[in-house]
Amino acid sequence: MKHLGKLALVAGFALAGLPGSEQSVSAADKTYITIGTGGPTGVYFVSGNAICRMVHKEAAEGRDTGRKHNIRCSAPSSAGSTYNIAQITEGEFDFGVAQSDWQFHSYNGSSEKVTSNPDLRAVFSVHPEPYQLIAAKDSGIDSWMDLEGKRFNMGNPGSGQRATTELLMERYGTPVEFFGLVTDMTSSEHSKALCDGKIDAYGYVVGIPNSGVAVATEGCGAYIVNLDTEVESGLISEFPFYGPVTIPEGAYTSTVAPVNTFGGYATVVTSASVPDDVVYEVVRAVFENLDDFKALHPAYSILTPEGMITNGLSAPIHPGAARYYEEKGMM
Repeated sequence: MKHLGKLALVAGFALAGLPGSEQSVSAADKTYITIGTGGPTGVYFVSGNAICRMVHKEAAEGRDTGRKHNIRCSAPSSAGSTYNIAQITEGEFDFGVAQSDWQFHSYNGSSEKVTSNPDLRAVFSVHPEPYQLIAAKDSGIDSWMDLEGKRFNMGNPGSGQRATTELLMERYGTPVEFFGLVTDMTSSEHSKALCDGKIDAYGYVVGIPNSGVAVATEGCGAYIVNLDTEVESGLISEFPFYGPVTIPEGAYTSTVAPVNTFGGYATVVTSASVPDDVVYEVVRAVFENLDDFKALHPAYSILTPEGMITNGLSAPIHPGAARYYEEKGMM
C-alpha cells in the first residue's frame, strides 16, 4: 500500500492510472492520498471527506464504467489550516483545506504564524468562511472591545481561527492580558464550554451553517457579534484574500438580524511535488460530480465552477488542476 506523502507513488500508476487509460491495475498498486481537514464538527472535515467521496465515486475498479485511476483517499480530522499546510510541507499530507489568508502567507513567506512553503499550490476554493465572534447569552458582548475581562477561547494552536484571532488582537491592541481568561480549546470543545458557562465567547472561522456553532446558538442562545469597524475594513483593504461577509438573518435561531463581519475562503491546497495526474483526477472527480458534491453541505450551495478556480487562490494553480480547467475552457 502506497502513500504519496511518503513519496511512494507506484510505478504502475504511471502506466495504468492516467486519464483515458483503459489498462487495469492490480489491487496492490493503489495510490493512497491524505487530505488534512479540521475539527470533526467543522465544514473542513466535511469538505475533505466530500472530496474523497467524489474520488471513490469516480473509481472504476470493480465496476464496468468509471475512472481507472486506482486512487484511494482518506481525510482525517486535524488541527486546521496552518497545521495542514505544515503537514503538506513535510510530506505527511498530500492535500489540505486551508483558509485563503494562510495560503497567501505560506506561499509568500509573509507570516511567522504559518509554515513558509514556496512549493504550495492551489487546487480550488470551496466556500466563504467568515470570522465569527460567538458570545454567550446575556454576556453583554456587542463588540470586540466588550471582551475586556471576559473568558475568551482563542482556538487551538495550529488552527486558522487561532491565527486570525491573534491578528485581530494585534490590530485592536488587545493583548492576552486584556481578557479575563484565555483558553485554547479546539472547535469540538468550545461550544459546549460556552453553554456550560466555562467561557463567555470564542472566535471561529467556519462556513455557514455549522453544526458546532448550532450547539451554542440553538442549544443555549449564543449569538454572533457584528465585527464591522475600521479594524475589519482595514484588513479588507490591506489583504486581497479578505472581503466583507454578511451572515444572513435566520442562519441560526439567535440570528434575528444580518450580522456583518469579514472573512476569506476555504481553499484546497497541495504541493508542487504531488504528481499532476493525481491532482487532475481529484479535481475531475469533484467538478464532474459538482451537484452531488454541493448536496453534501449547505455551505456549498453558492459554489460555481468559475468561483472555485478564482476565489481566494493566491498560490499558483497546480499544473494537474490547470490541465483540467484548460480542457474545460475555464482558463
